Amino acid sequence: MQKLTGPDEAELANLVRCVLGNPFRPAAFAPEWRTDTVRALAARMYESRDFSAMPILADALQDAGCDSDDILNHCRGLGPHVRGCWVVDLVLGKG
Repeated sequence: MQKLTGPDEAELANLVRCVLGNPFRPAAFAPEWRTDTVRALAARMYESRDFSAMPILADALQDAGCDSDDILNHCRGLGPHVRGCWVVDLVLGKG
């Protein structure tokens, strides 16, 4: 019988970072970055739990004037990204 295993420590740490971000350097989020496109992308990812559009969200945020390296780098990072991602939650007003 094969033993089921969960994520290893590194994977778990990456998931925690996706949800919590950096608690020592919280990112500010300007309301004007919540354009229709940004909100639609974030809502679609949140509902579908498919976060493959995170780099596109970064581009949309940048087009909206976002200049936060923390936010843009998180969106363009390898992930993994999950429901509860701090950037998506900020866009949707959940954070």
